[in-house]
Amino acid sequence: MADMTVAYSPSHGLGEEDSIWFKLSALLNQEDPMQVLMALCEKYNGVLPVNLKNQRIVLLSEPEHAERVLVTNADNYTKYFDGLRPVFGRSMITIDGALWQKIRVPQQAAFHPKMFEEYFPYLMSAIDSKMERWQKLAESGETVEMVEETWTMAADMVCRALFDREMPFNPHFVFKQVKTYTDVVNHKNVRLKNVRGELEEITDEDPAKAMEVWHSVPDTVIGANVIDHREKTLLTAMQEAEADPDFPEFDHRQVIDEMKQYLWAGTETTALTLAWSLYLLSQHPEAMERVREEAHRICGDADPQWDQVHQLSYTRMVIQETMRLYPPIWGLIRIAAGDDEIAGHKINAGDKVSMLTYIAHHSPKYWEDPEKFDPERFAPERAKKRRKYSYLPFAAGKRACIGGALSQIENTLALVQLLRRFTPEYVGPTPAKIRATVTLCPQGGLPFRIRELS
Repeated sequence: MADMTVAYSPSHGLGEEDSIWFKLSALLNQEDPMQVLMALCEKYNGVLPVNLKNQRIVLLSEPEHAERVLVTNADNYTKYFDGLRPVFGRSMITIDGALWQKIRVPQQAAFHPKMFEEYFPYLMSAIDSKMERWQKLAESGETVEMVEETWTMAADMVCRALFDREMPFNPHFVFKQVKTYTDVVNHKNVRLKNVRGELEEITDEDPAKAMEVWHSVPDTVIGANVIDHREKTLLTAMQEAEADPDFPEFDHRQVIDEMKQYLWAGTETTALTLAWSLYLLSQHPEAMERVREEAHRICGDADPQWDQVHQLSYTRMVIQETMRLYPPIWGLIRIAAGDDEIAGHKINAGDKVSMLTYIAHHSPKYWEDPEKFDPERFAPERAKKRRKYSYLPFAAGKRACIGGALSQIENTLALVQLLRRFTPEYVGPTPAKIRATVTLCPQGGLPFRIRELS
């Protein structure tokens, strides 16, 4: 096929004009962007080369494409995360190659499954704190934005479990500040925002202030009161690397940037999954009831204990099915270091390739009735039959998400605890619409009211 060409006209120089997110806005700023991409990928057999000004992006949607880029020929494809360096600095998420490997090593032990039991009471205390807030919300009857609710809880979990600190900042304020920046970066062609029914221009000053707040957060966390003075935490591991004279790359700036990665990227994917889970369960009350029944069967009326967490199989399947329907990272982007060929299409050195995980997750070739919410499709016997690389919520290969397993435990515990005491009622338009930026967000948020179970 001939390459598809998308025209665009930059209207503002804020952020990185060459960002793929900006350039793809012509495709993504649609009423239903994923349906547009699905139709195009189907028409062109899963490979869609797109010319964007001075660069070429190849959109890929088949499992074998992902396997080629992420696993079998992974050394030819480097990470891409332009446009968000102001958020993450030079953390693992924005570097590659030998430096990435070296920076990852001292952090890896903190995500070994044997550490999760140690984190368990701190995850539970963060959920308890959220339940106290939801008690007040249930009493007031006010409407809340669920992604903000879940993000603030996920940030609290990170602070307590990985950094041994109680969250020393107002997470709702920080959430709004960073969203100000990322919204502007990803939608530079939208220069107006709606404030109380009136349109206001977004200025450079807004994201600059937002970043000032964001940059202060890690040092605020480090300076906060320590909870239990644990010897082995993610933060102590990074501080040991910082103190190592033979590891000059891991200086204090690196510690700060890695903390940013966990406090935003590590929380946003967890938060989006939990928020979308609550949305799906609100639309499928029989599934919500099954989560409650499972919790009661395994835990009785008591809080879950660590040795019961892995028995919460249906709840975990709800999380997995949510990440199929609404993968937080809907496209995995890499840059070709050298020439390659995928499905008969030439990939040139310098091309950006994007594996559209959303498309693979919704393909009727790999999933029966793919638009249906069906947690049971992740039951072990059915999962065994699944086409490899058709499900990539945490990517694959050496760059697979370091915190994926912990994120699923966080969300399983949160669902069980929150739903045993509350019924979150979705009060927005149905179905909820999606907004494809760097992550798969709900368009206009997910408004909920919290009702306490009698």
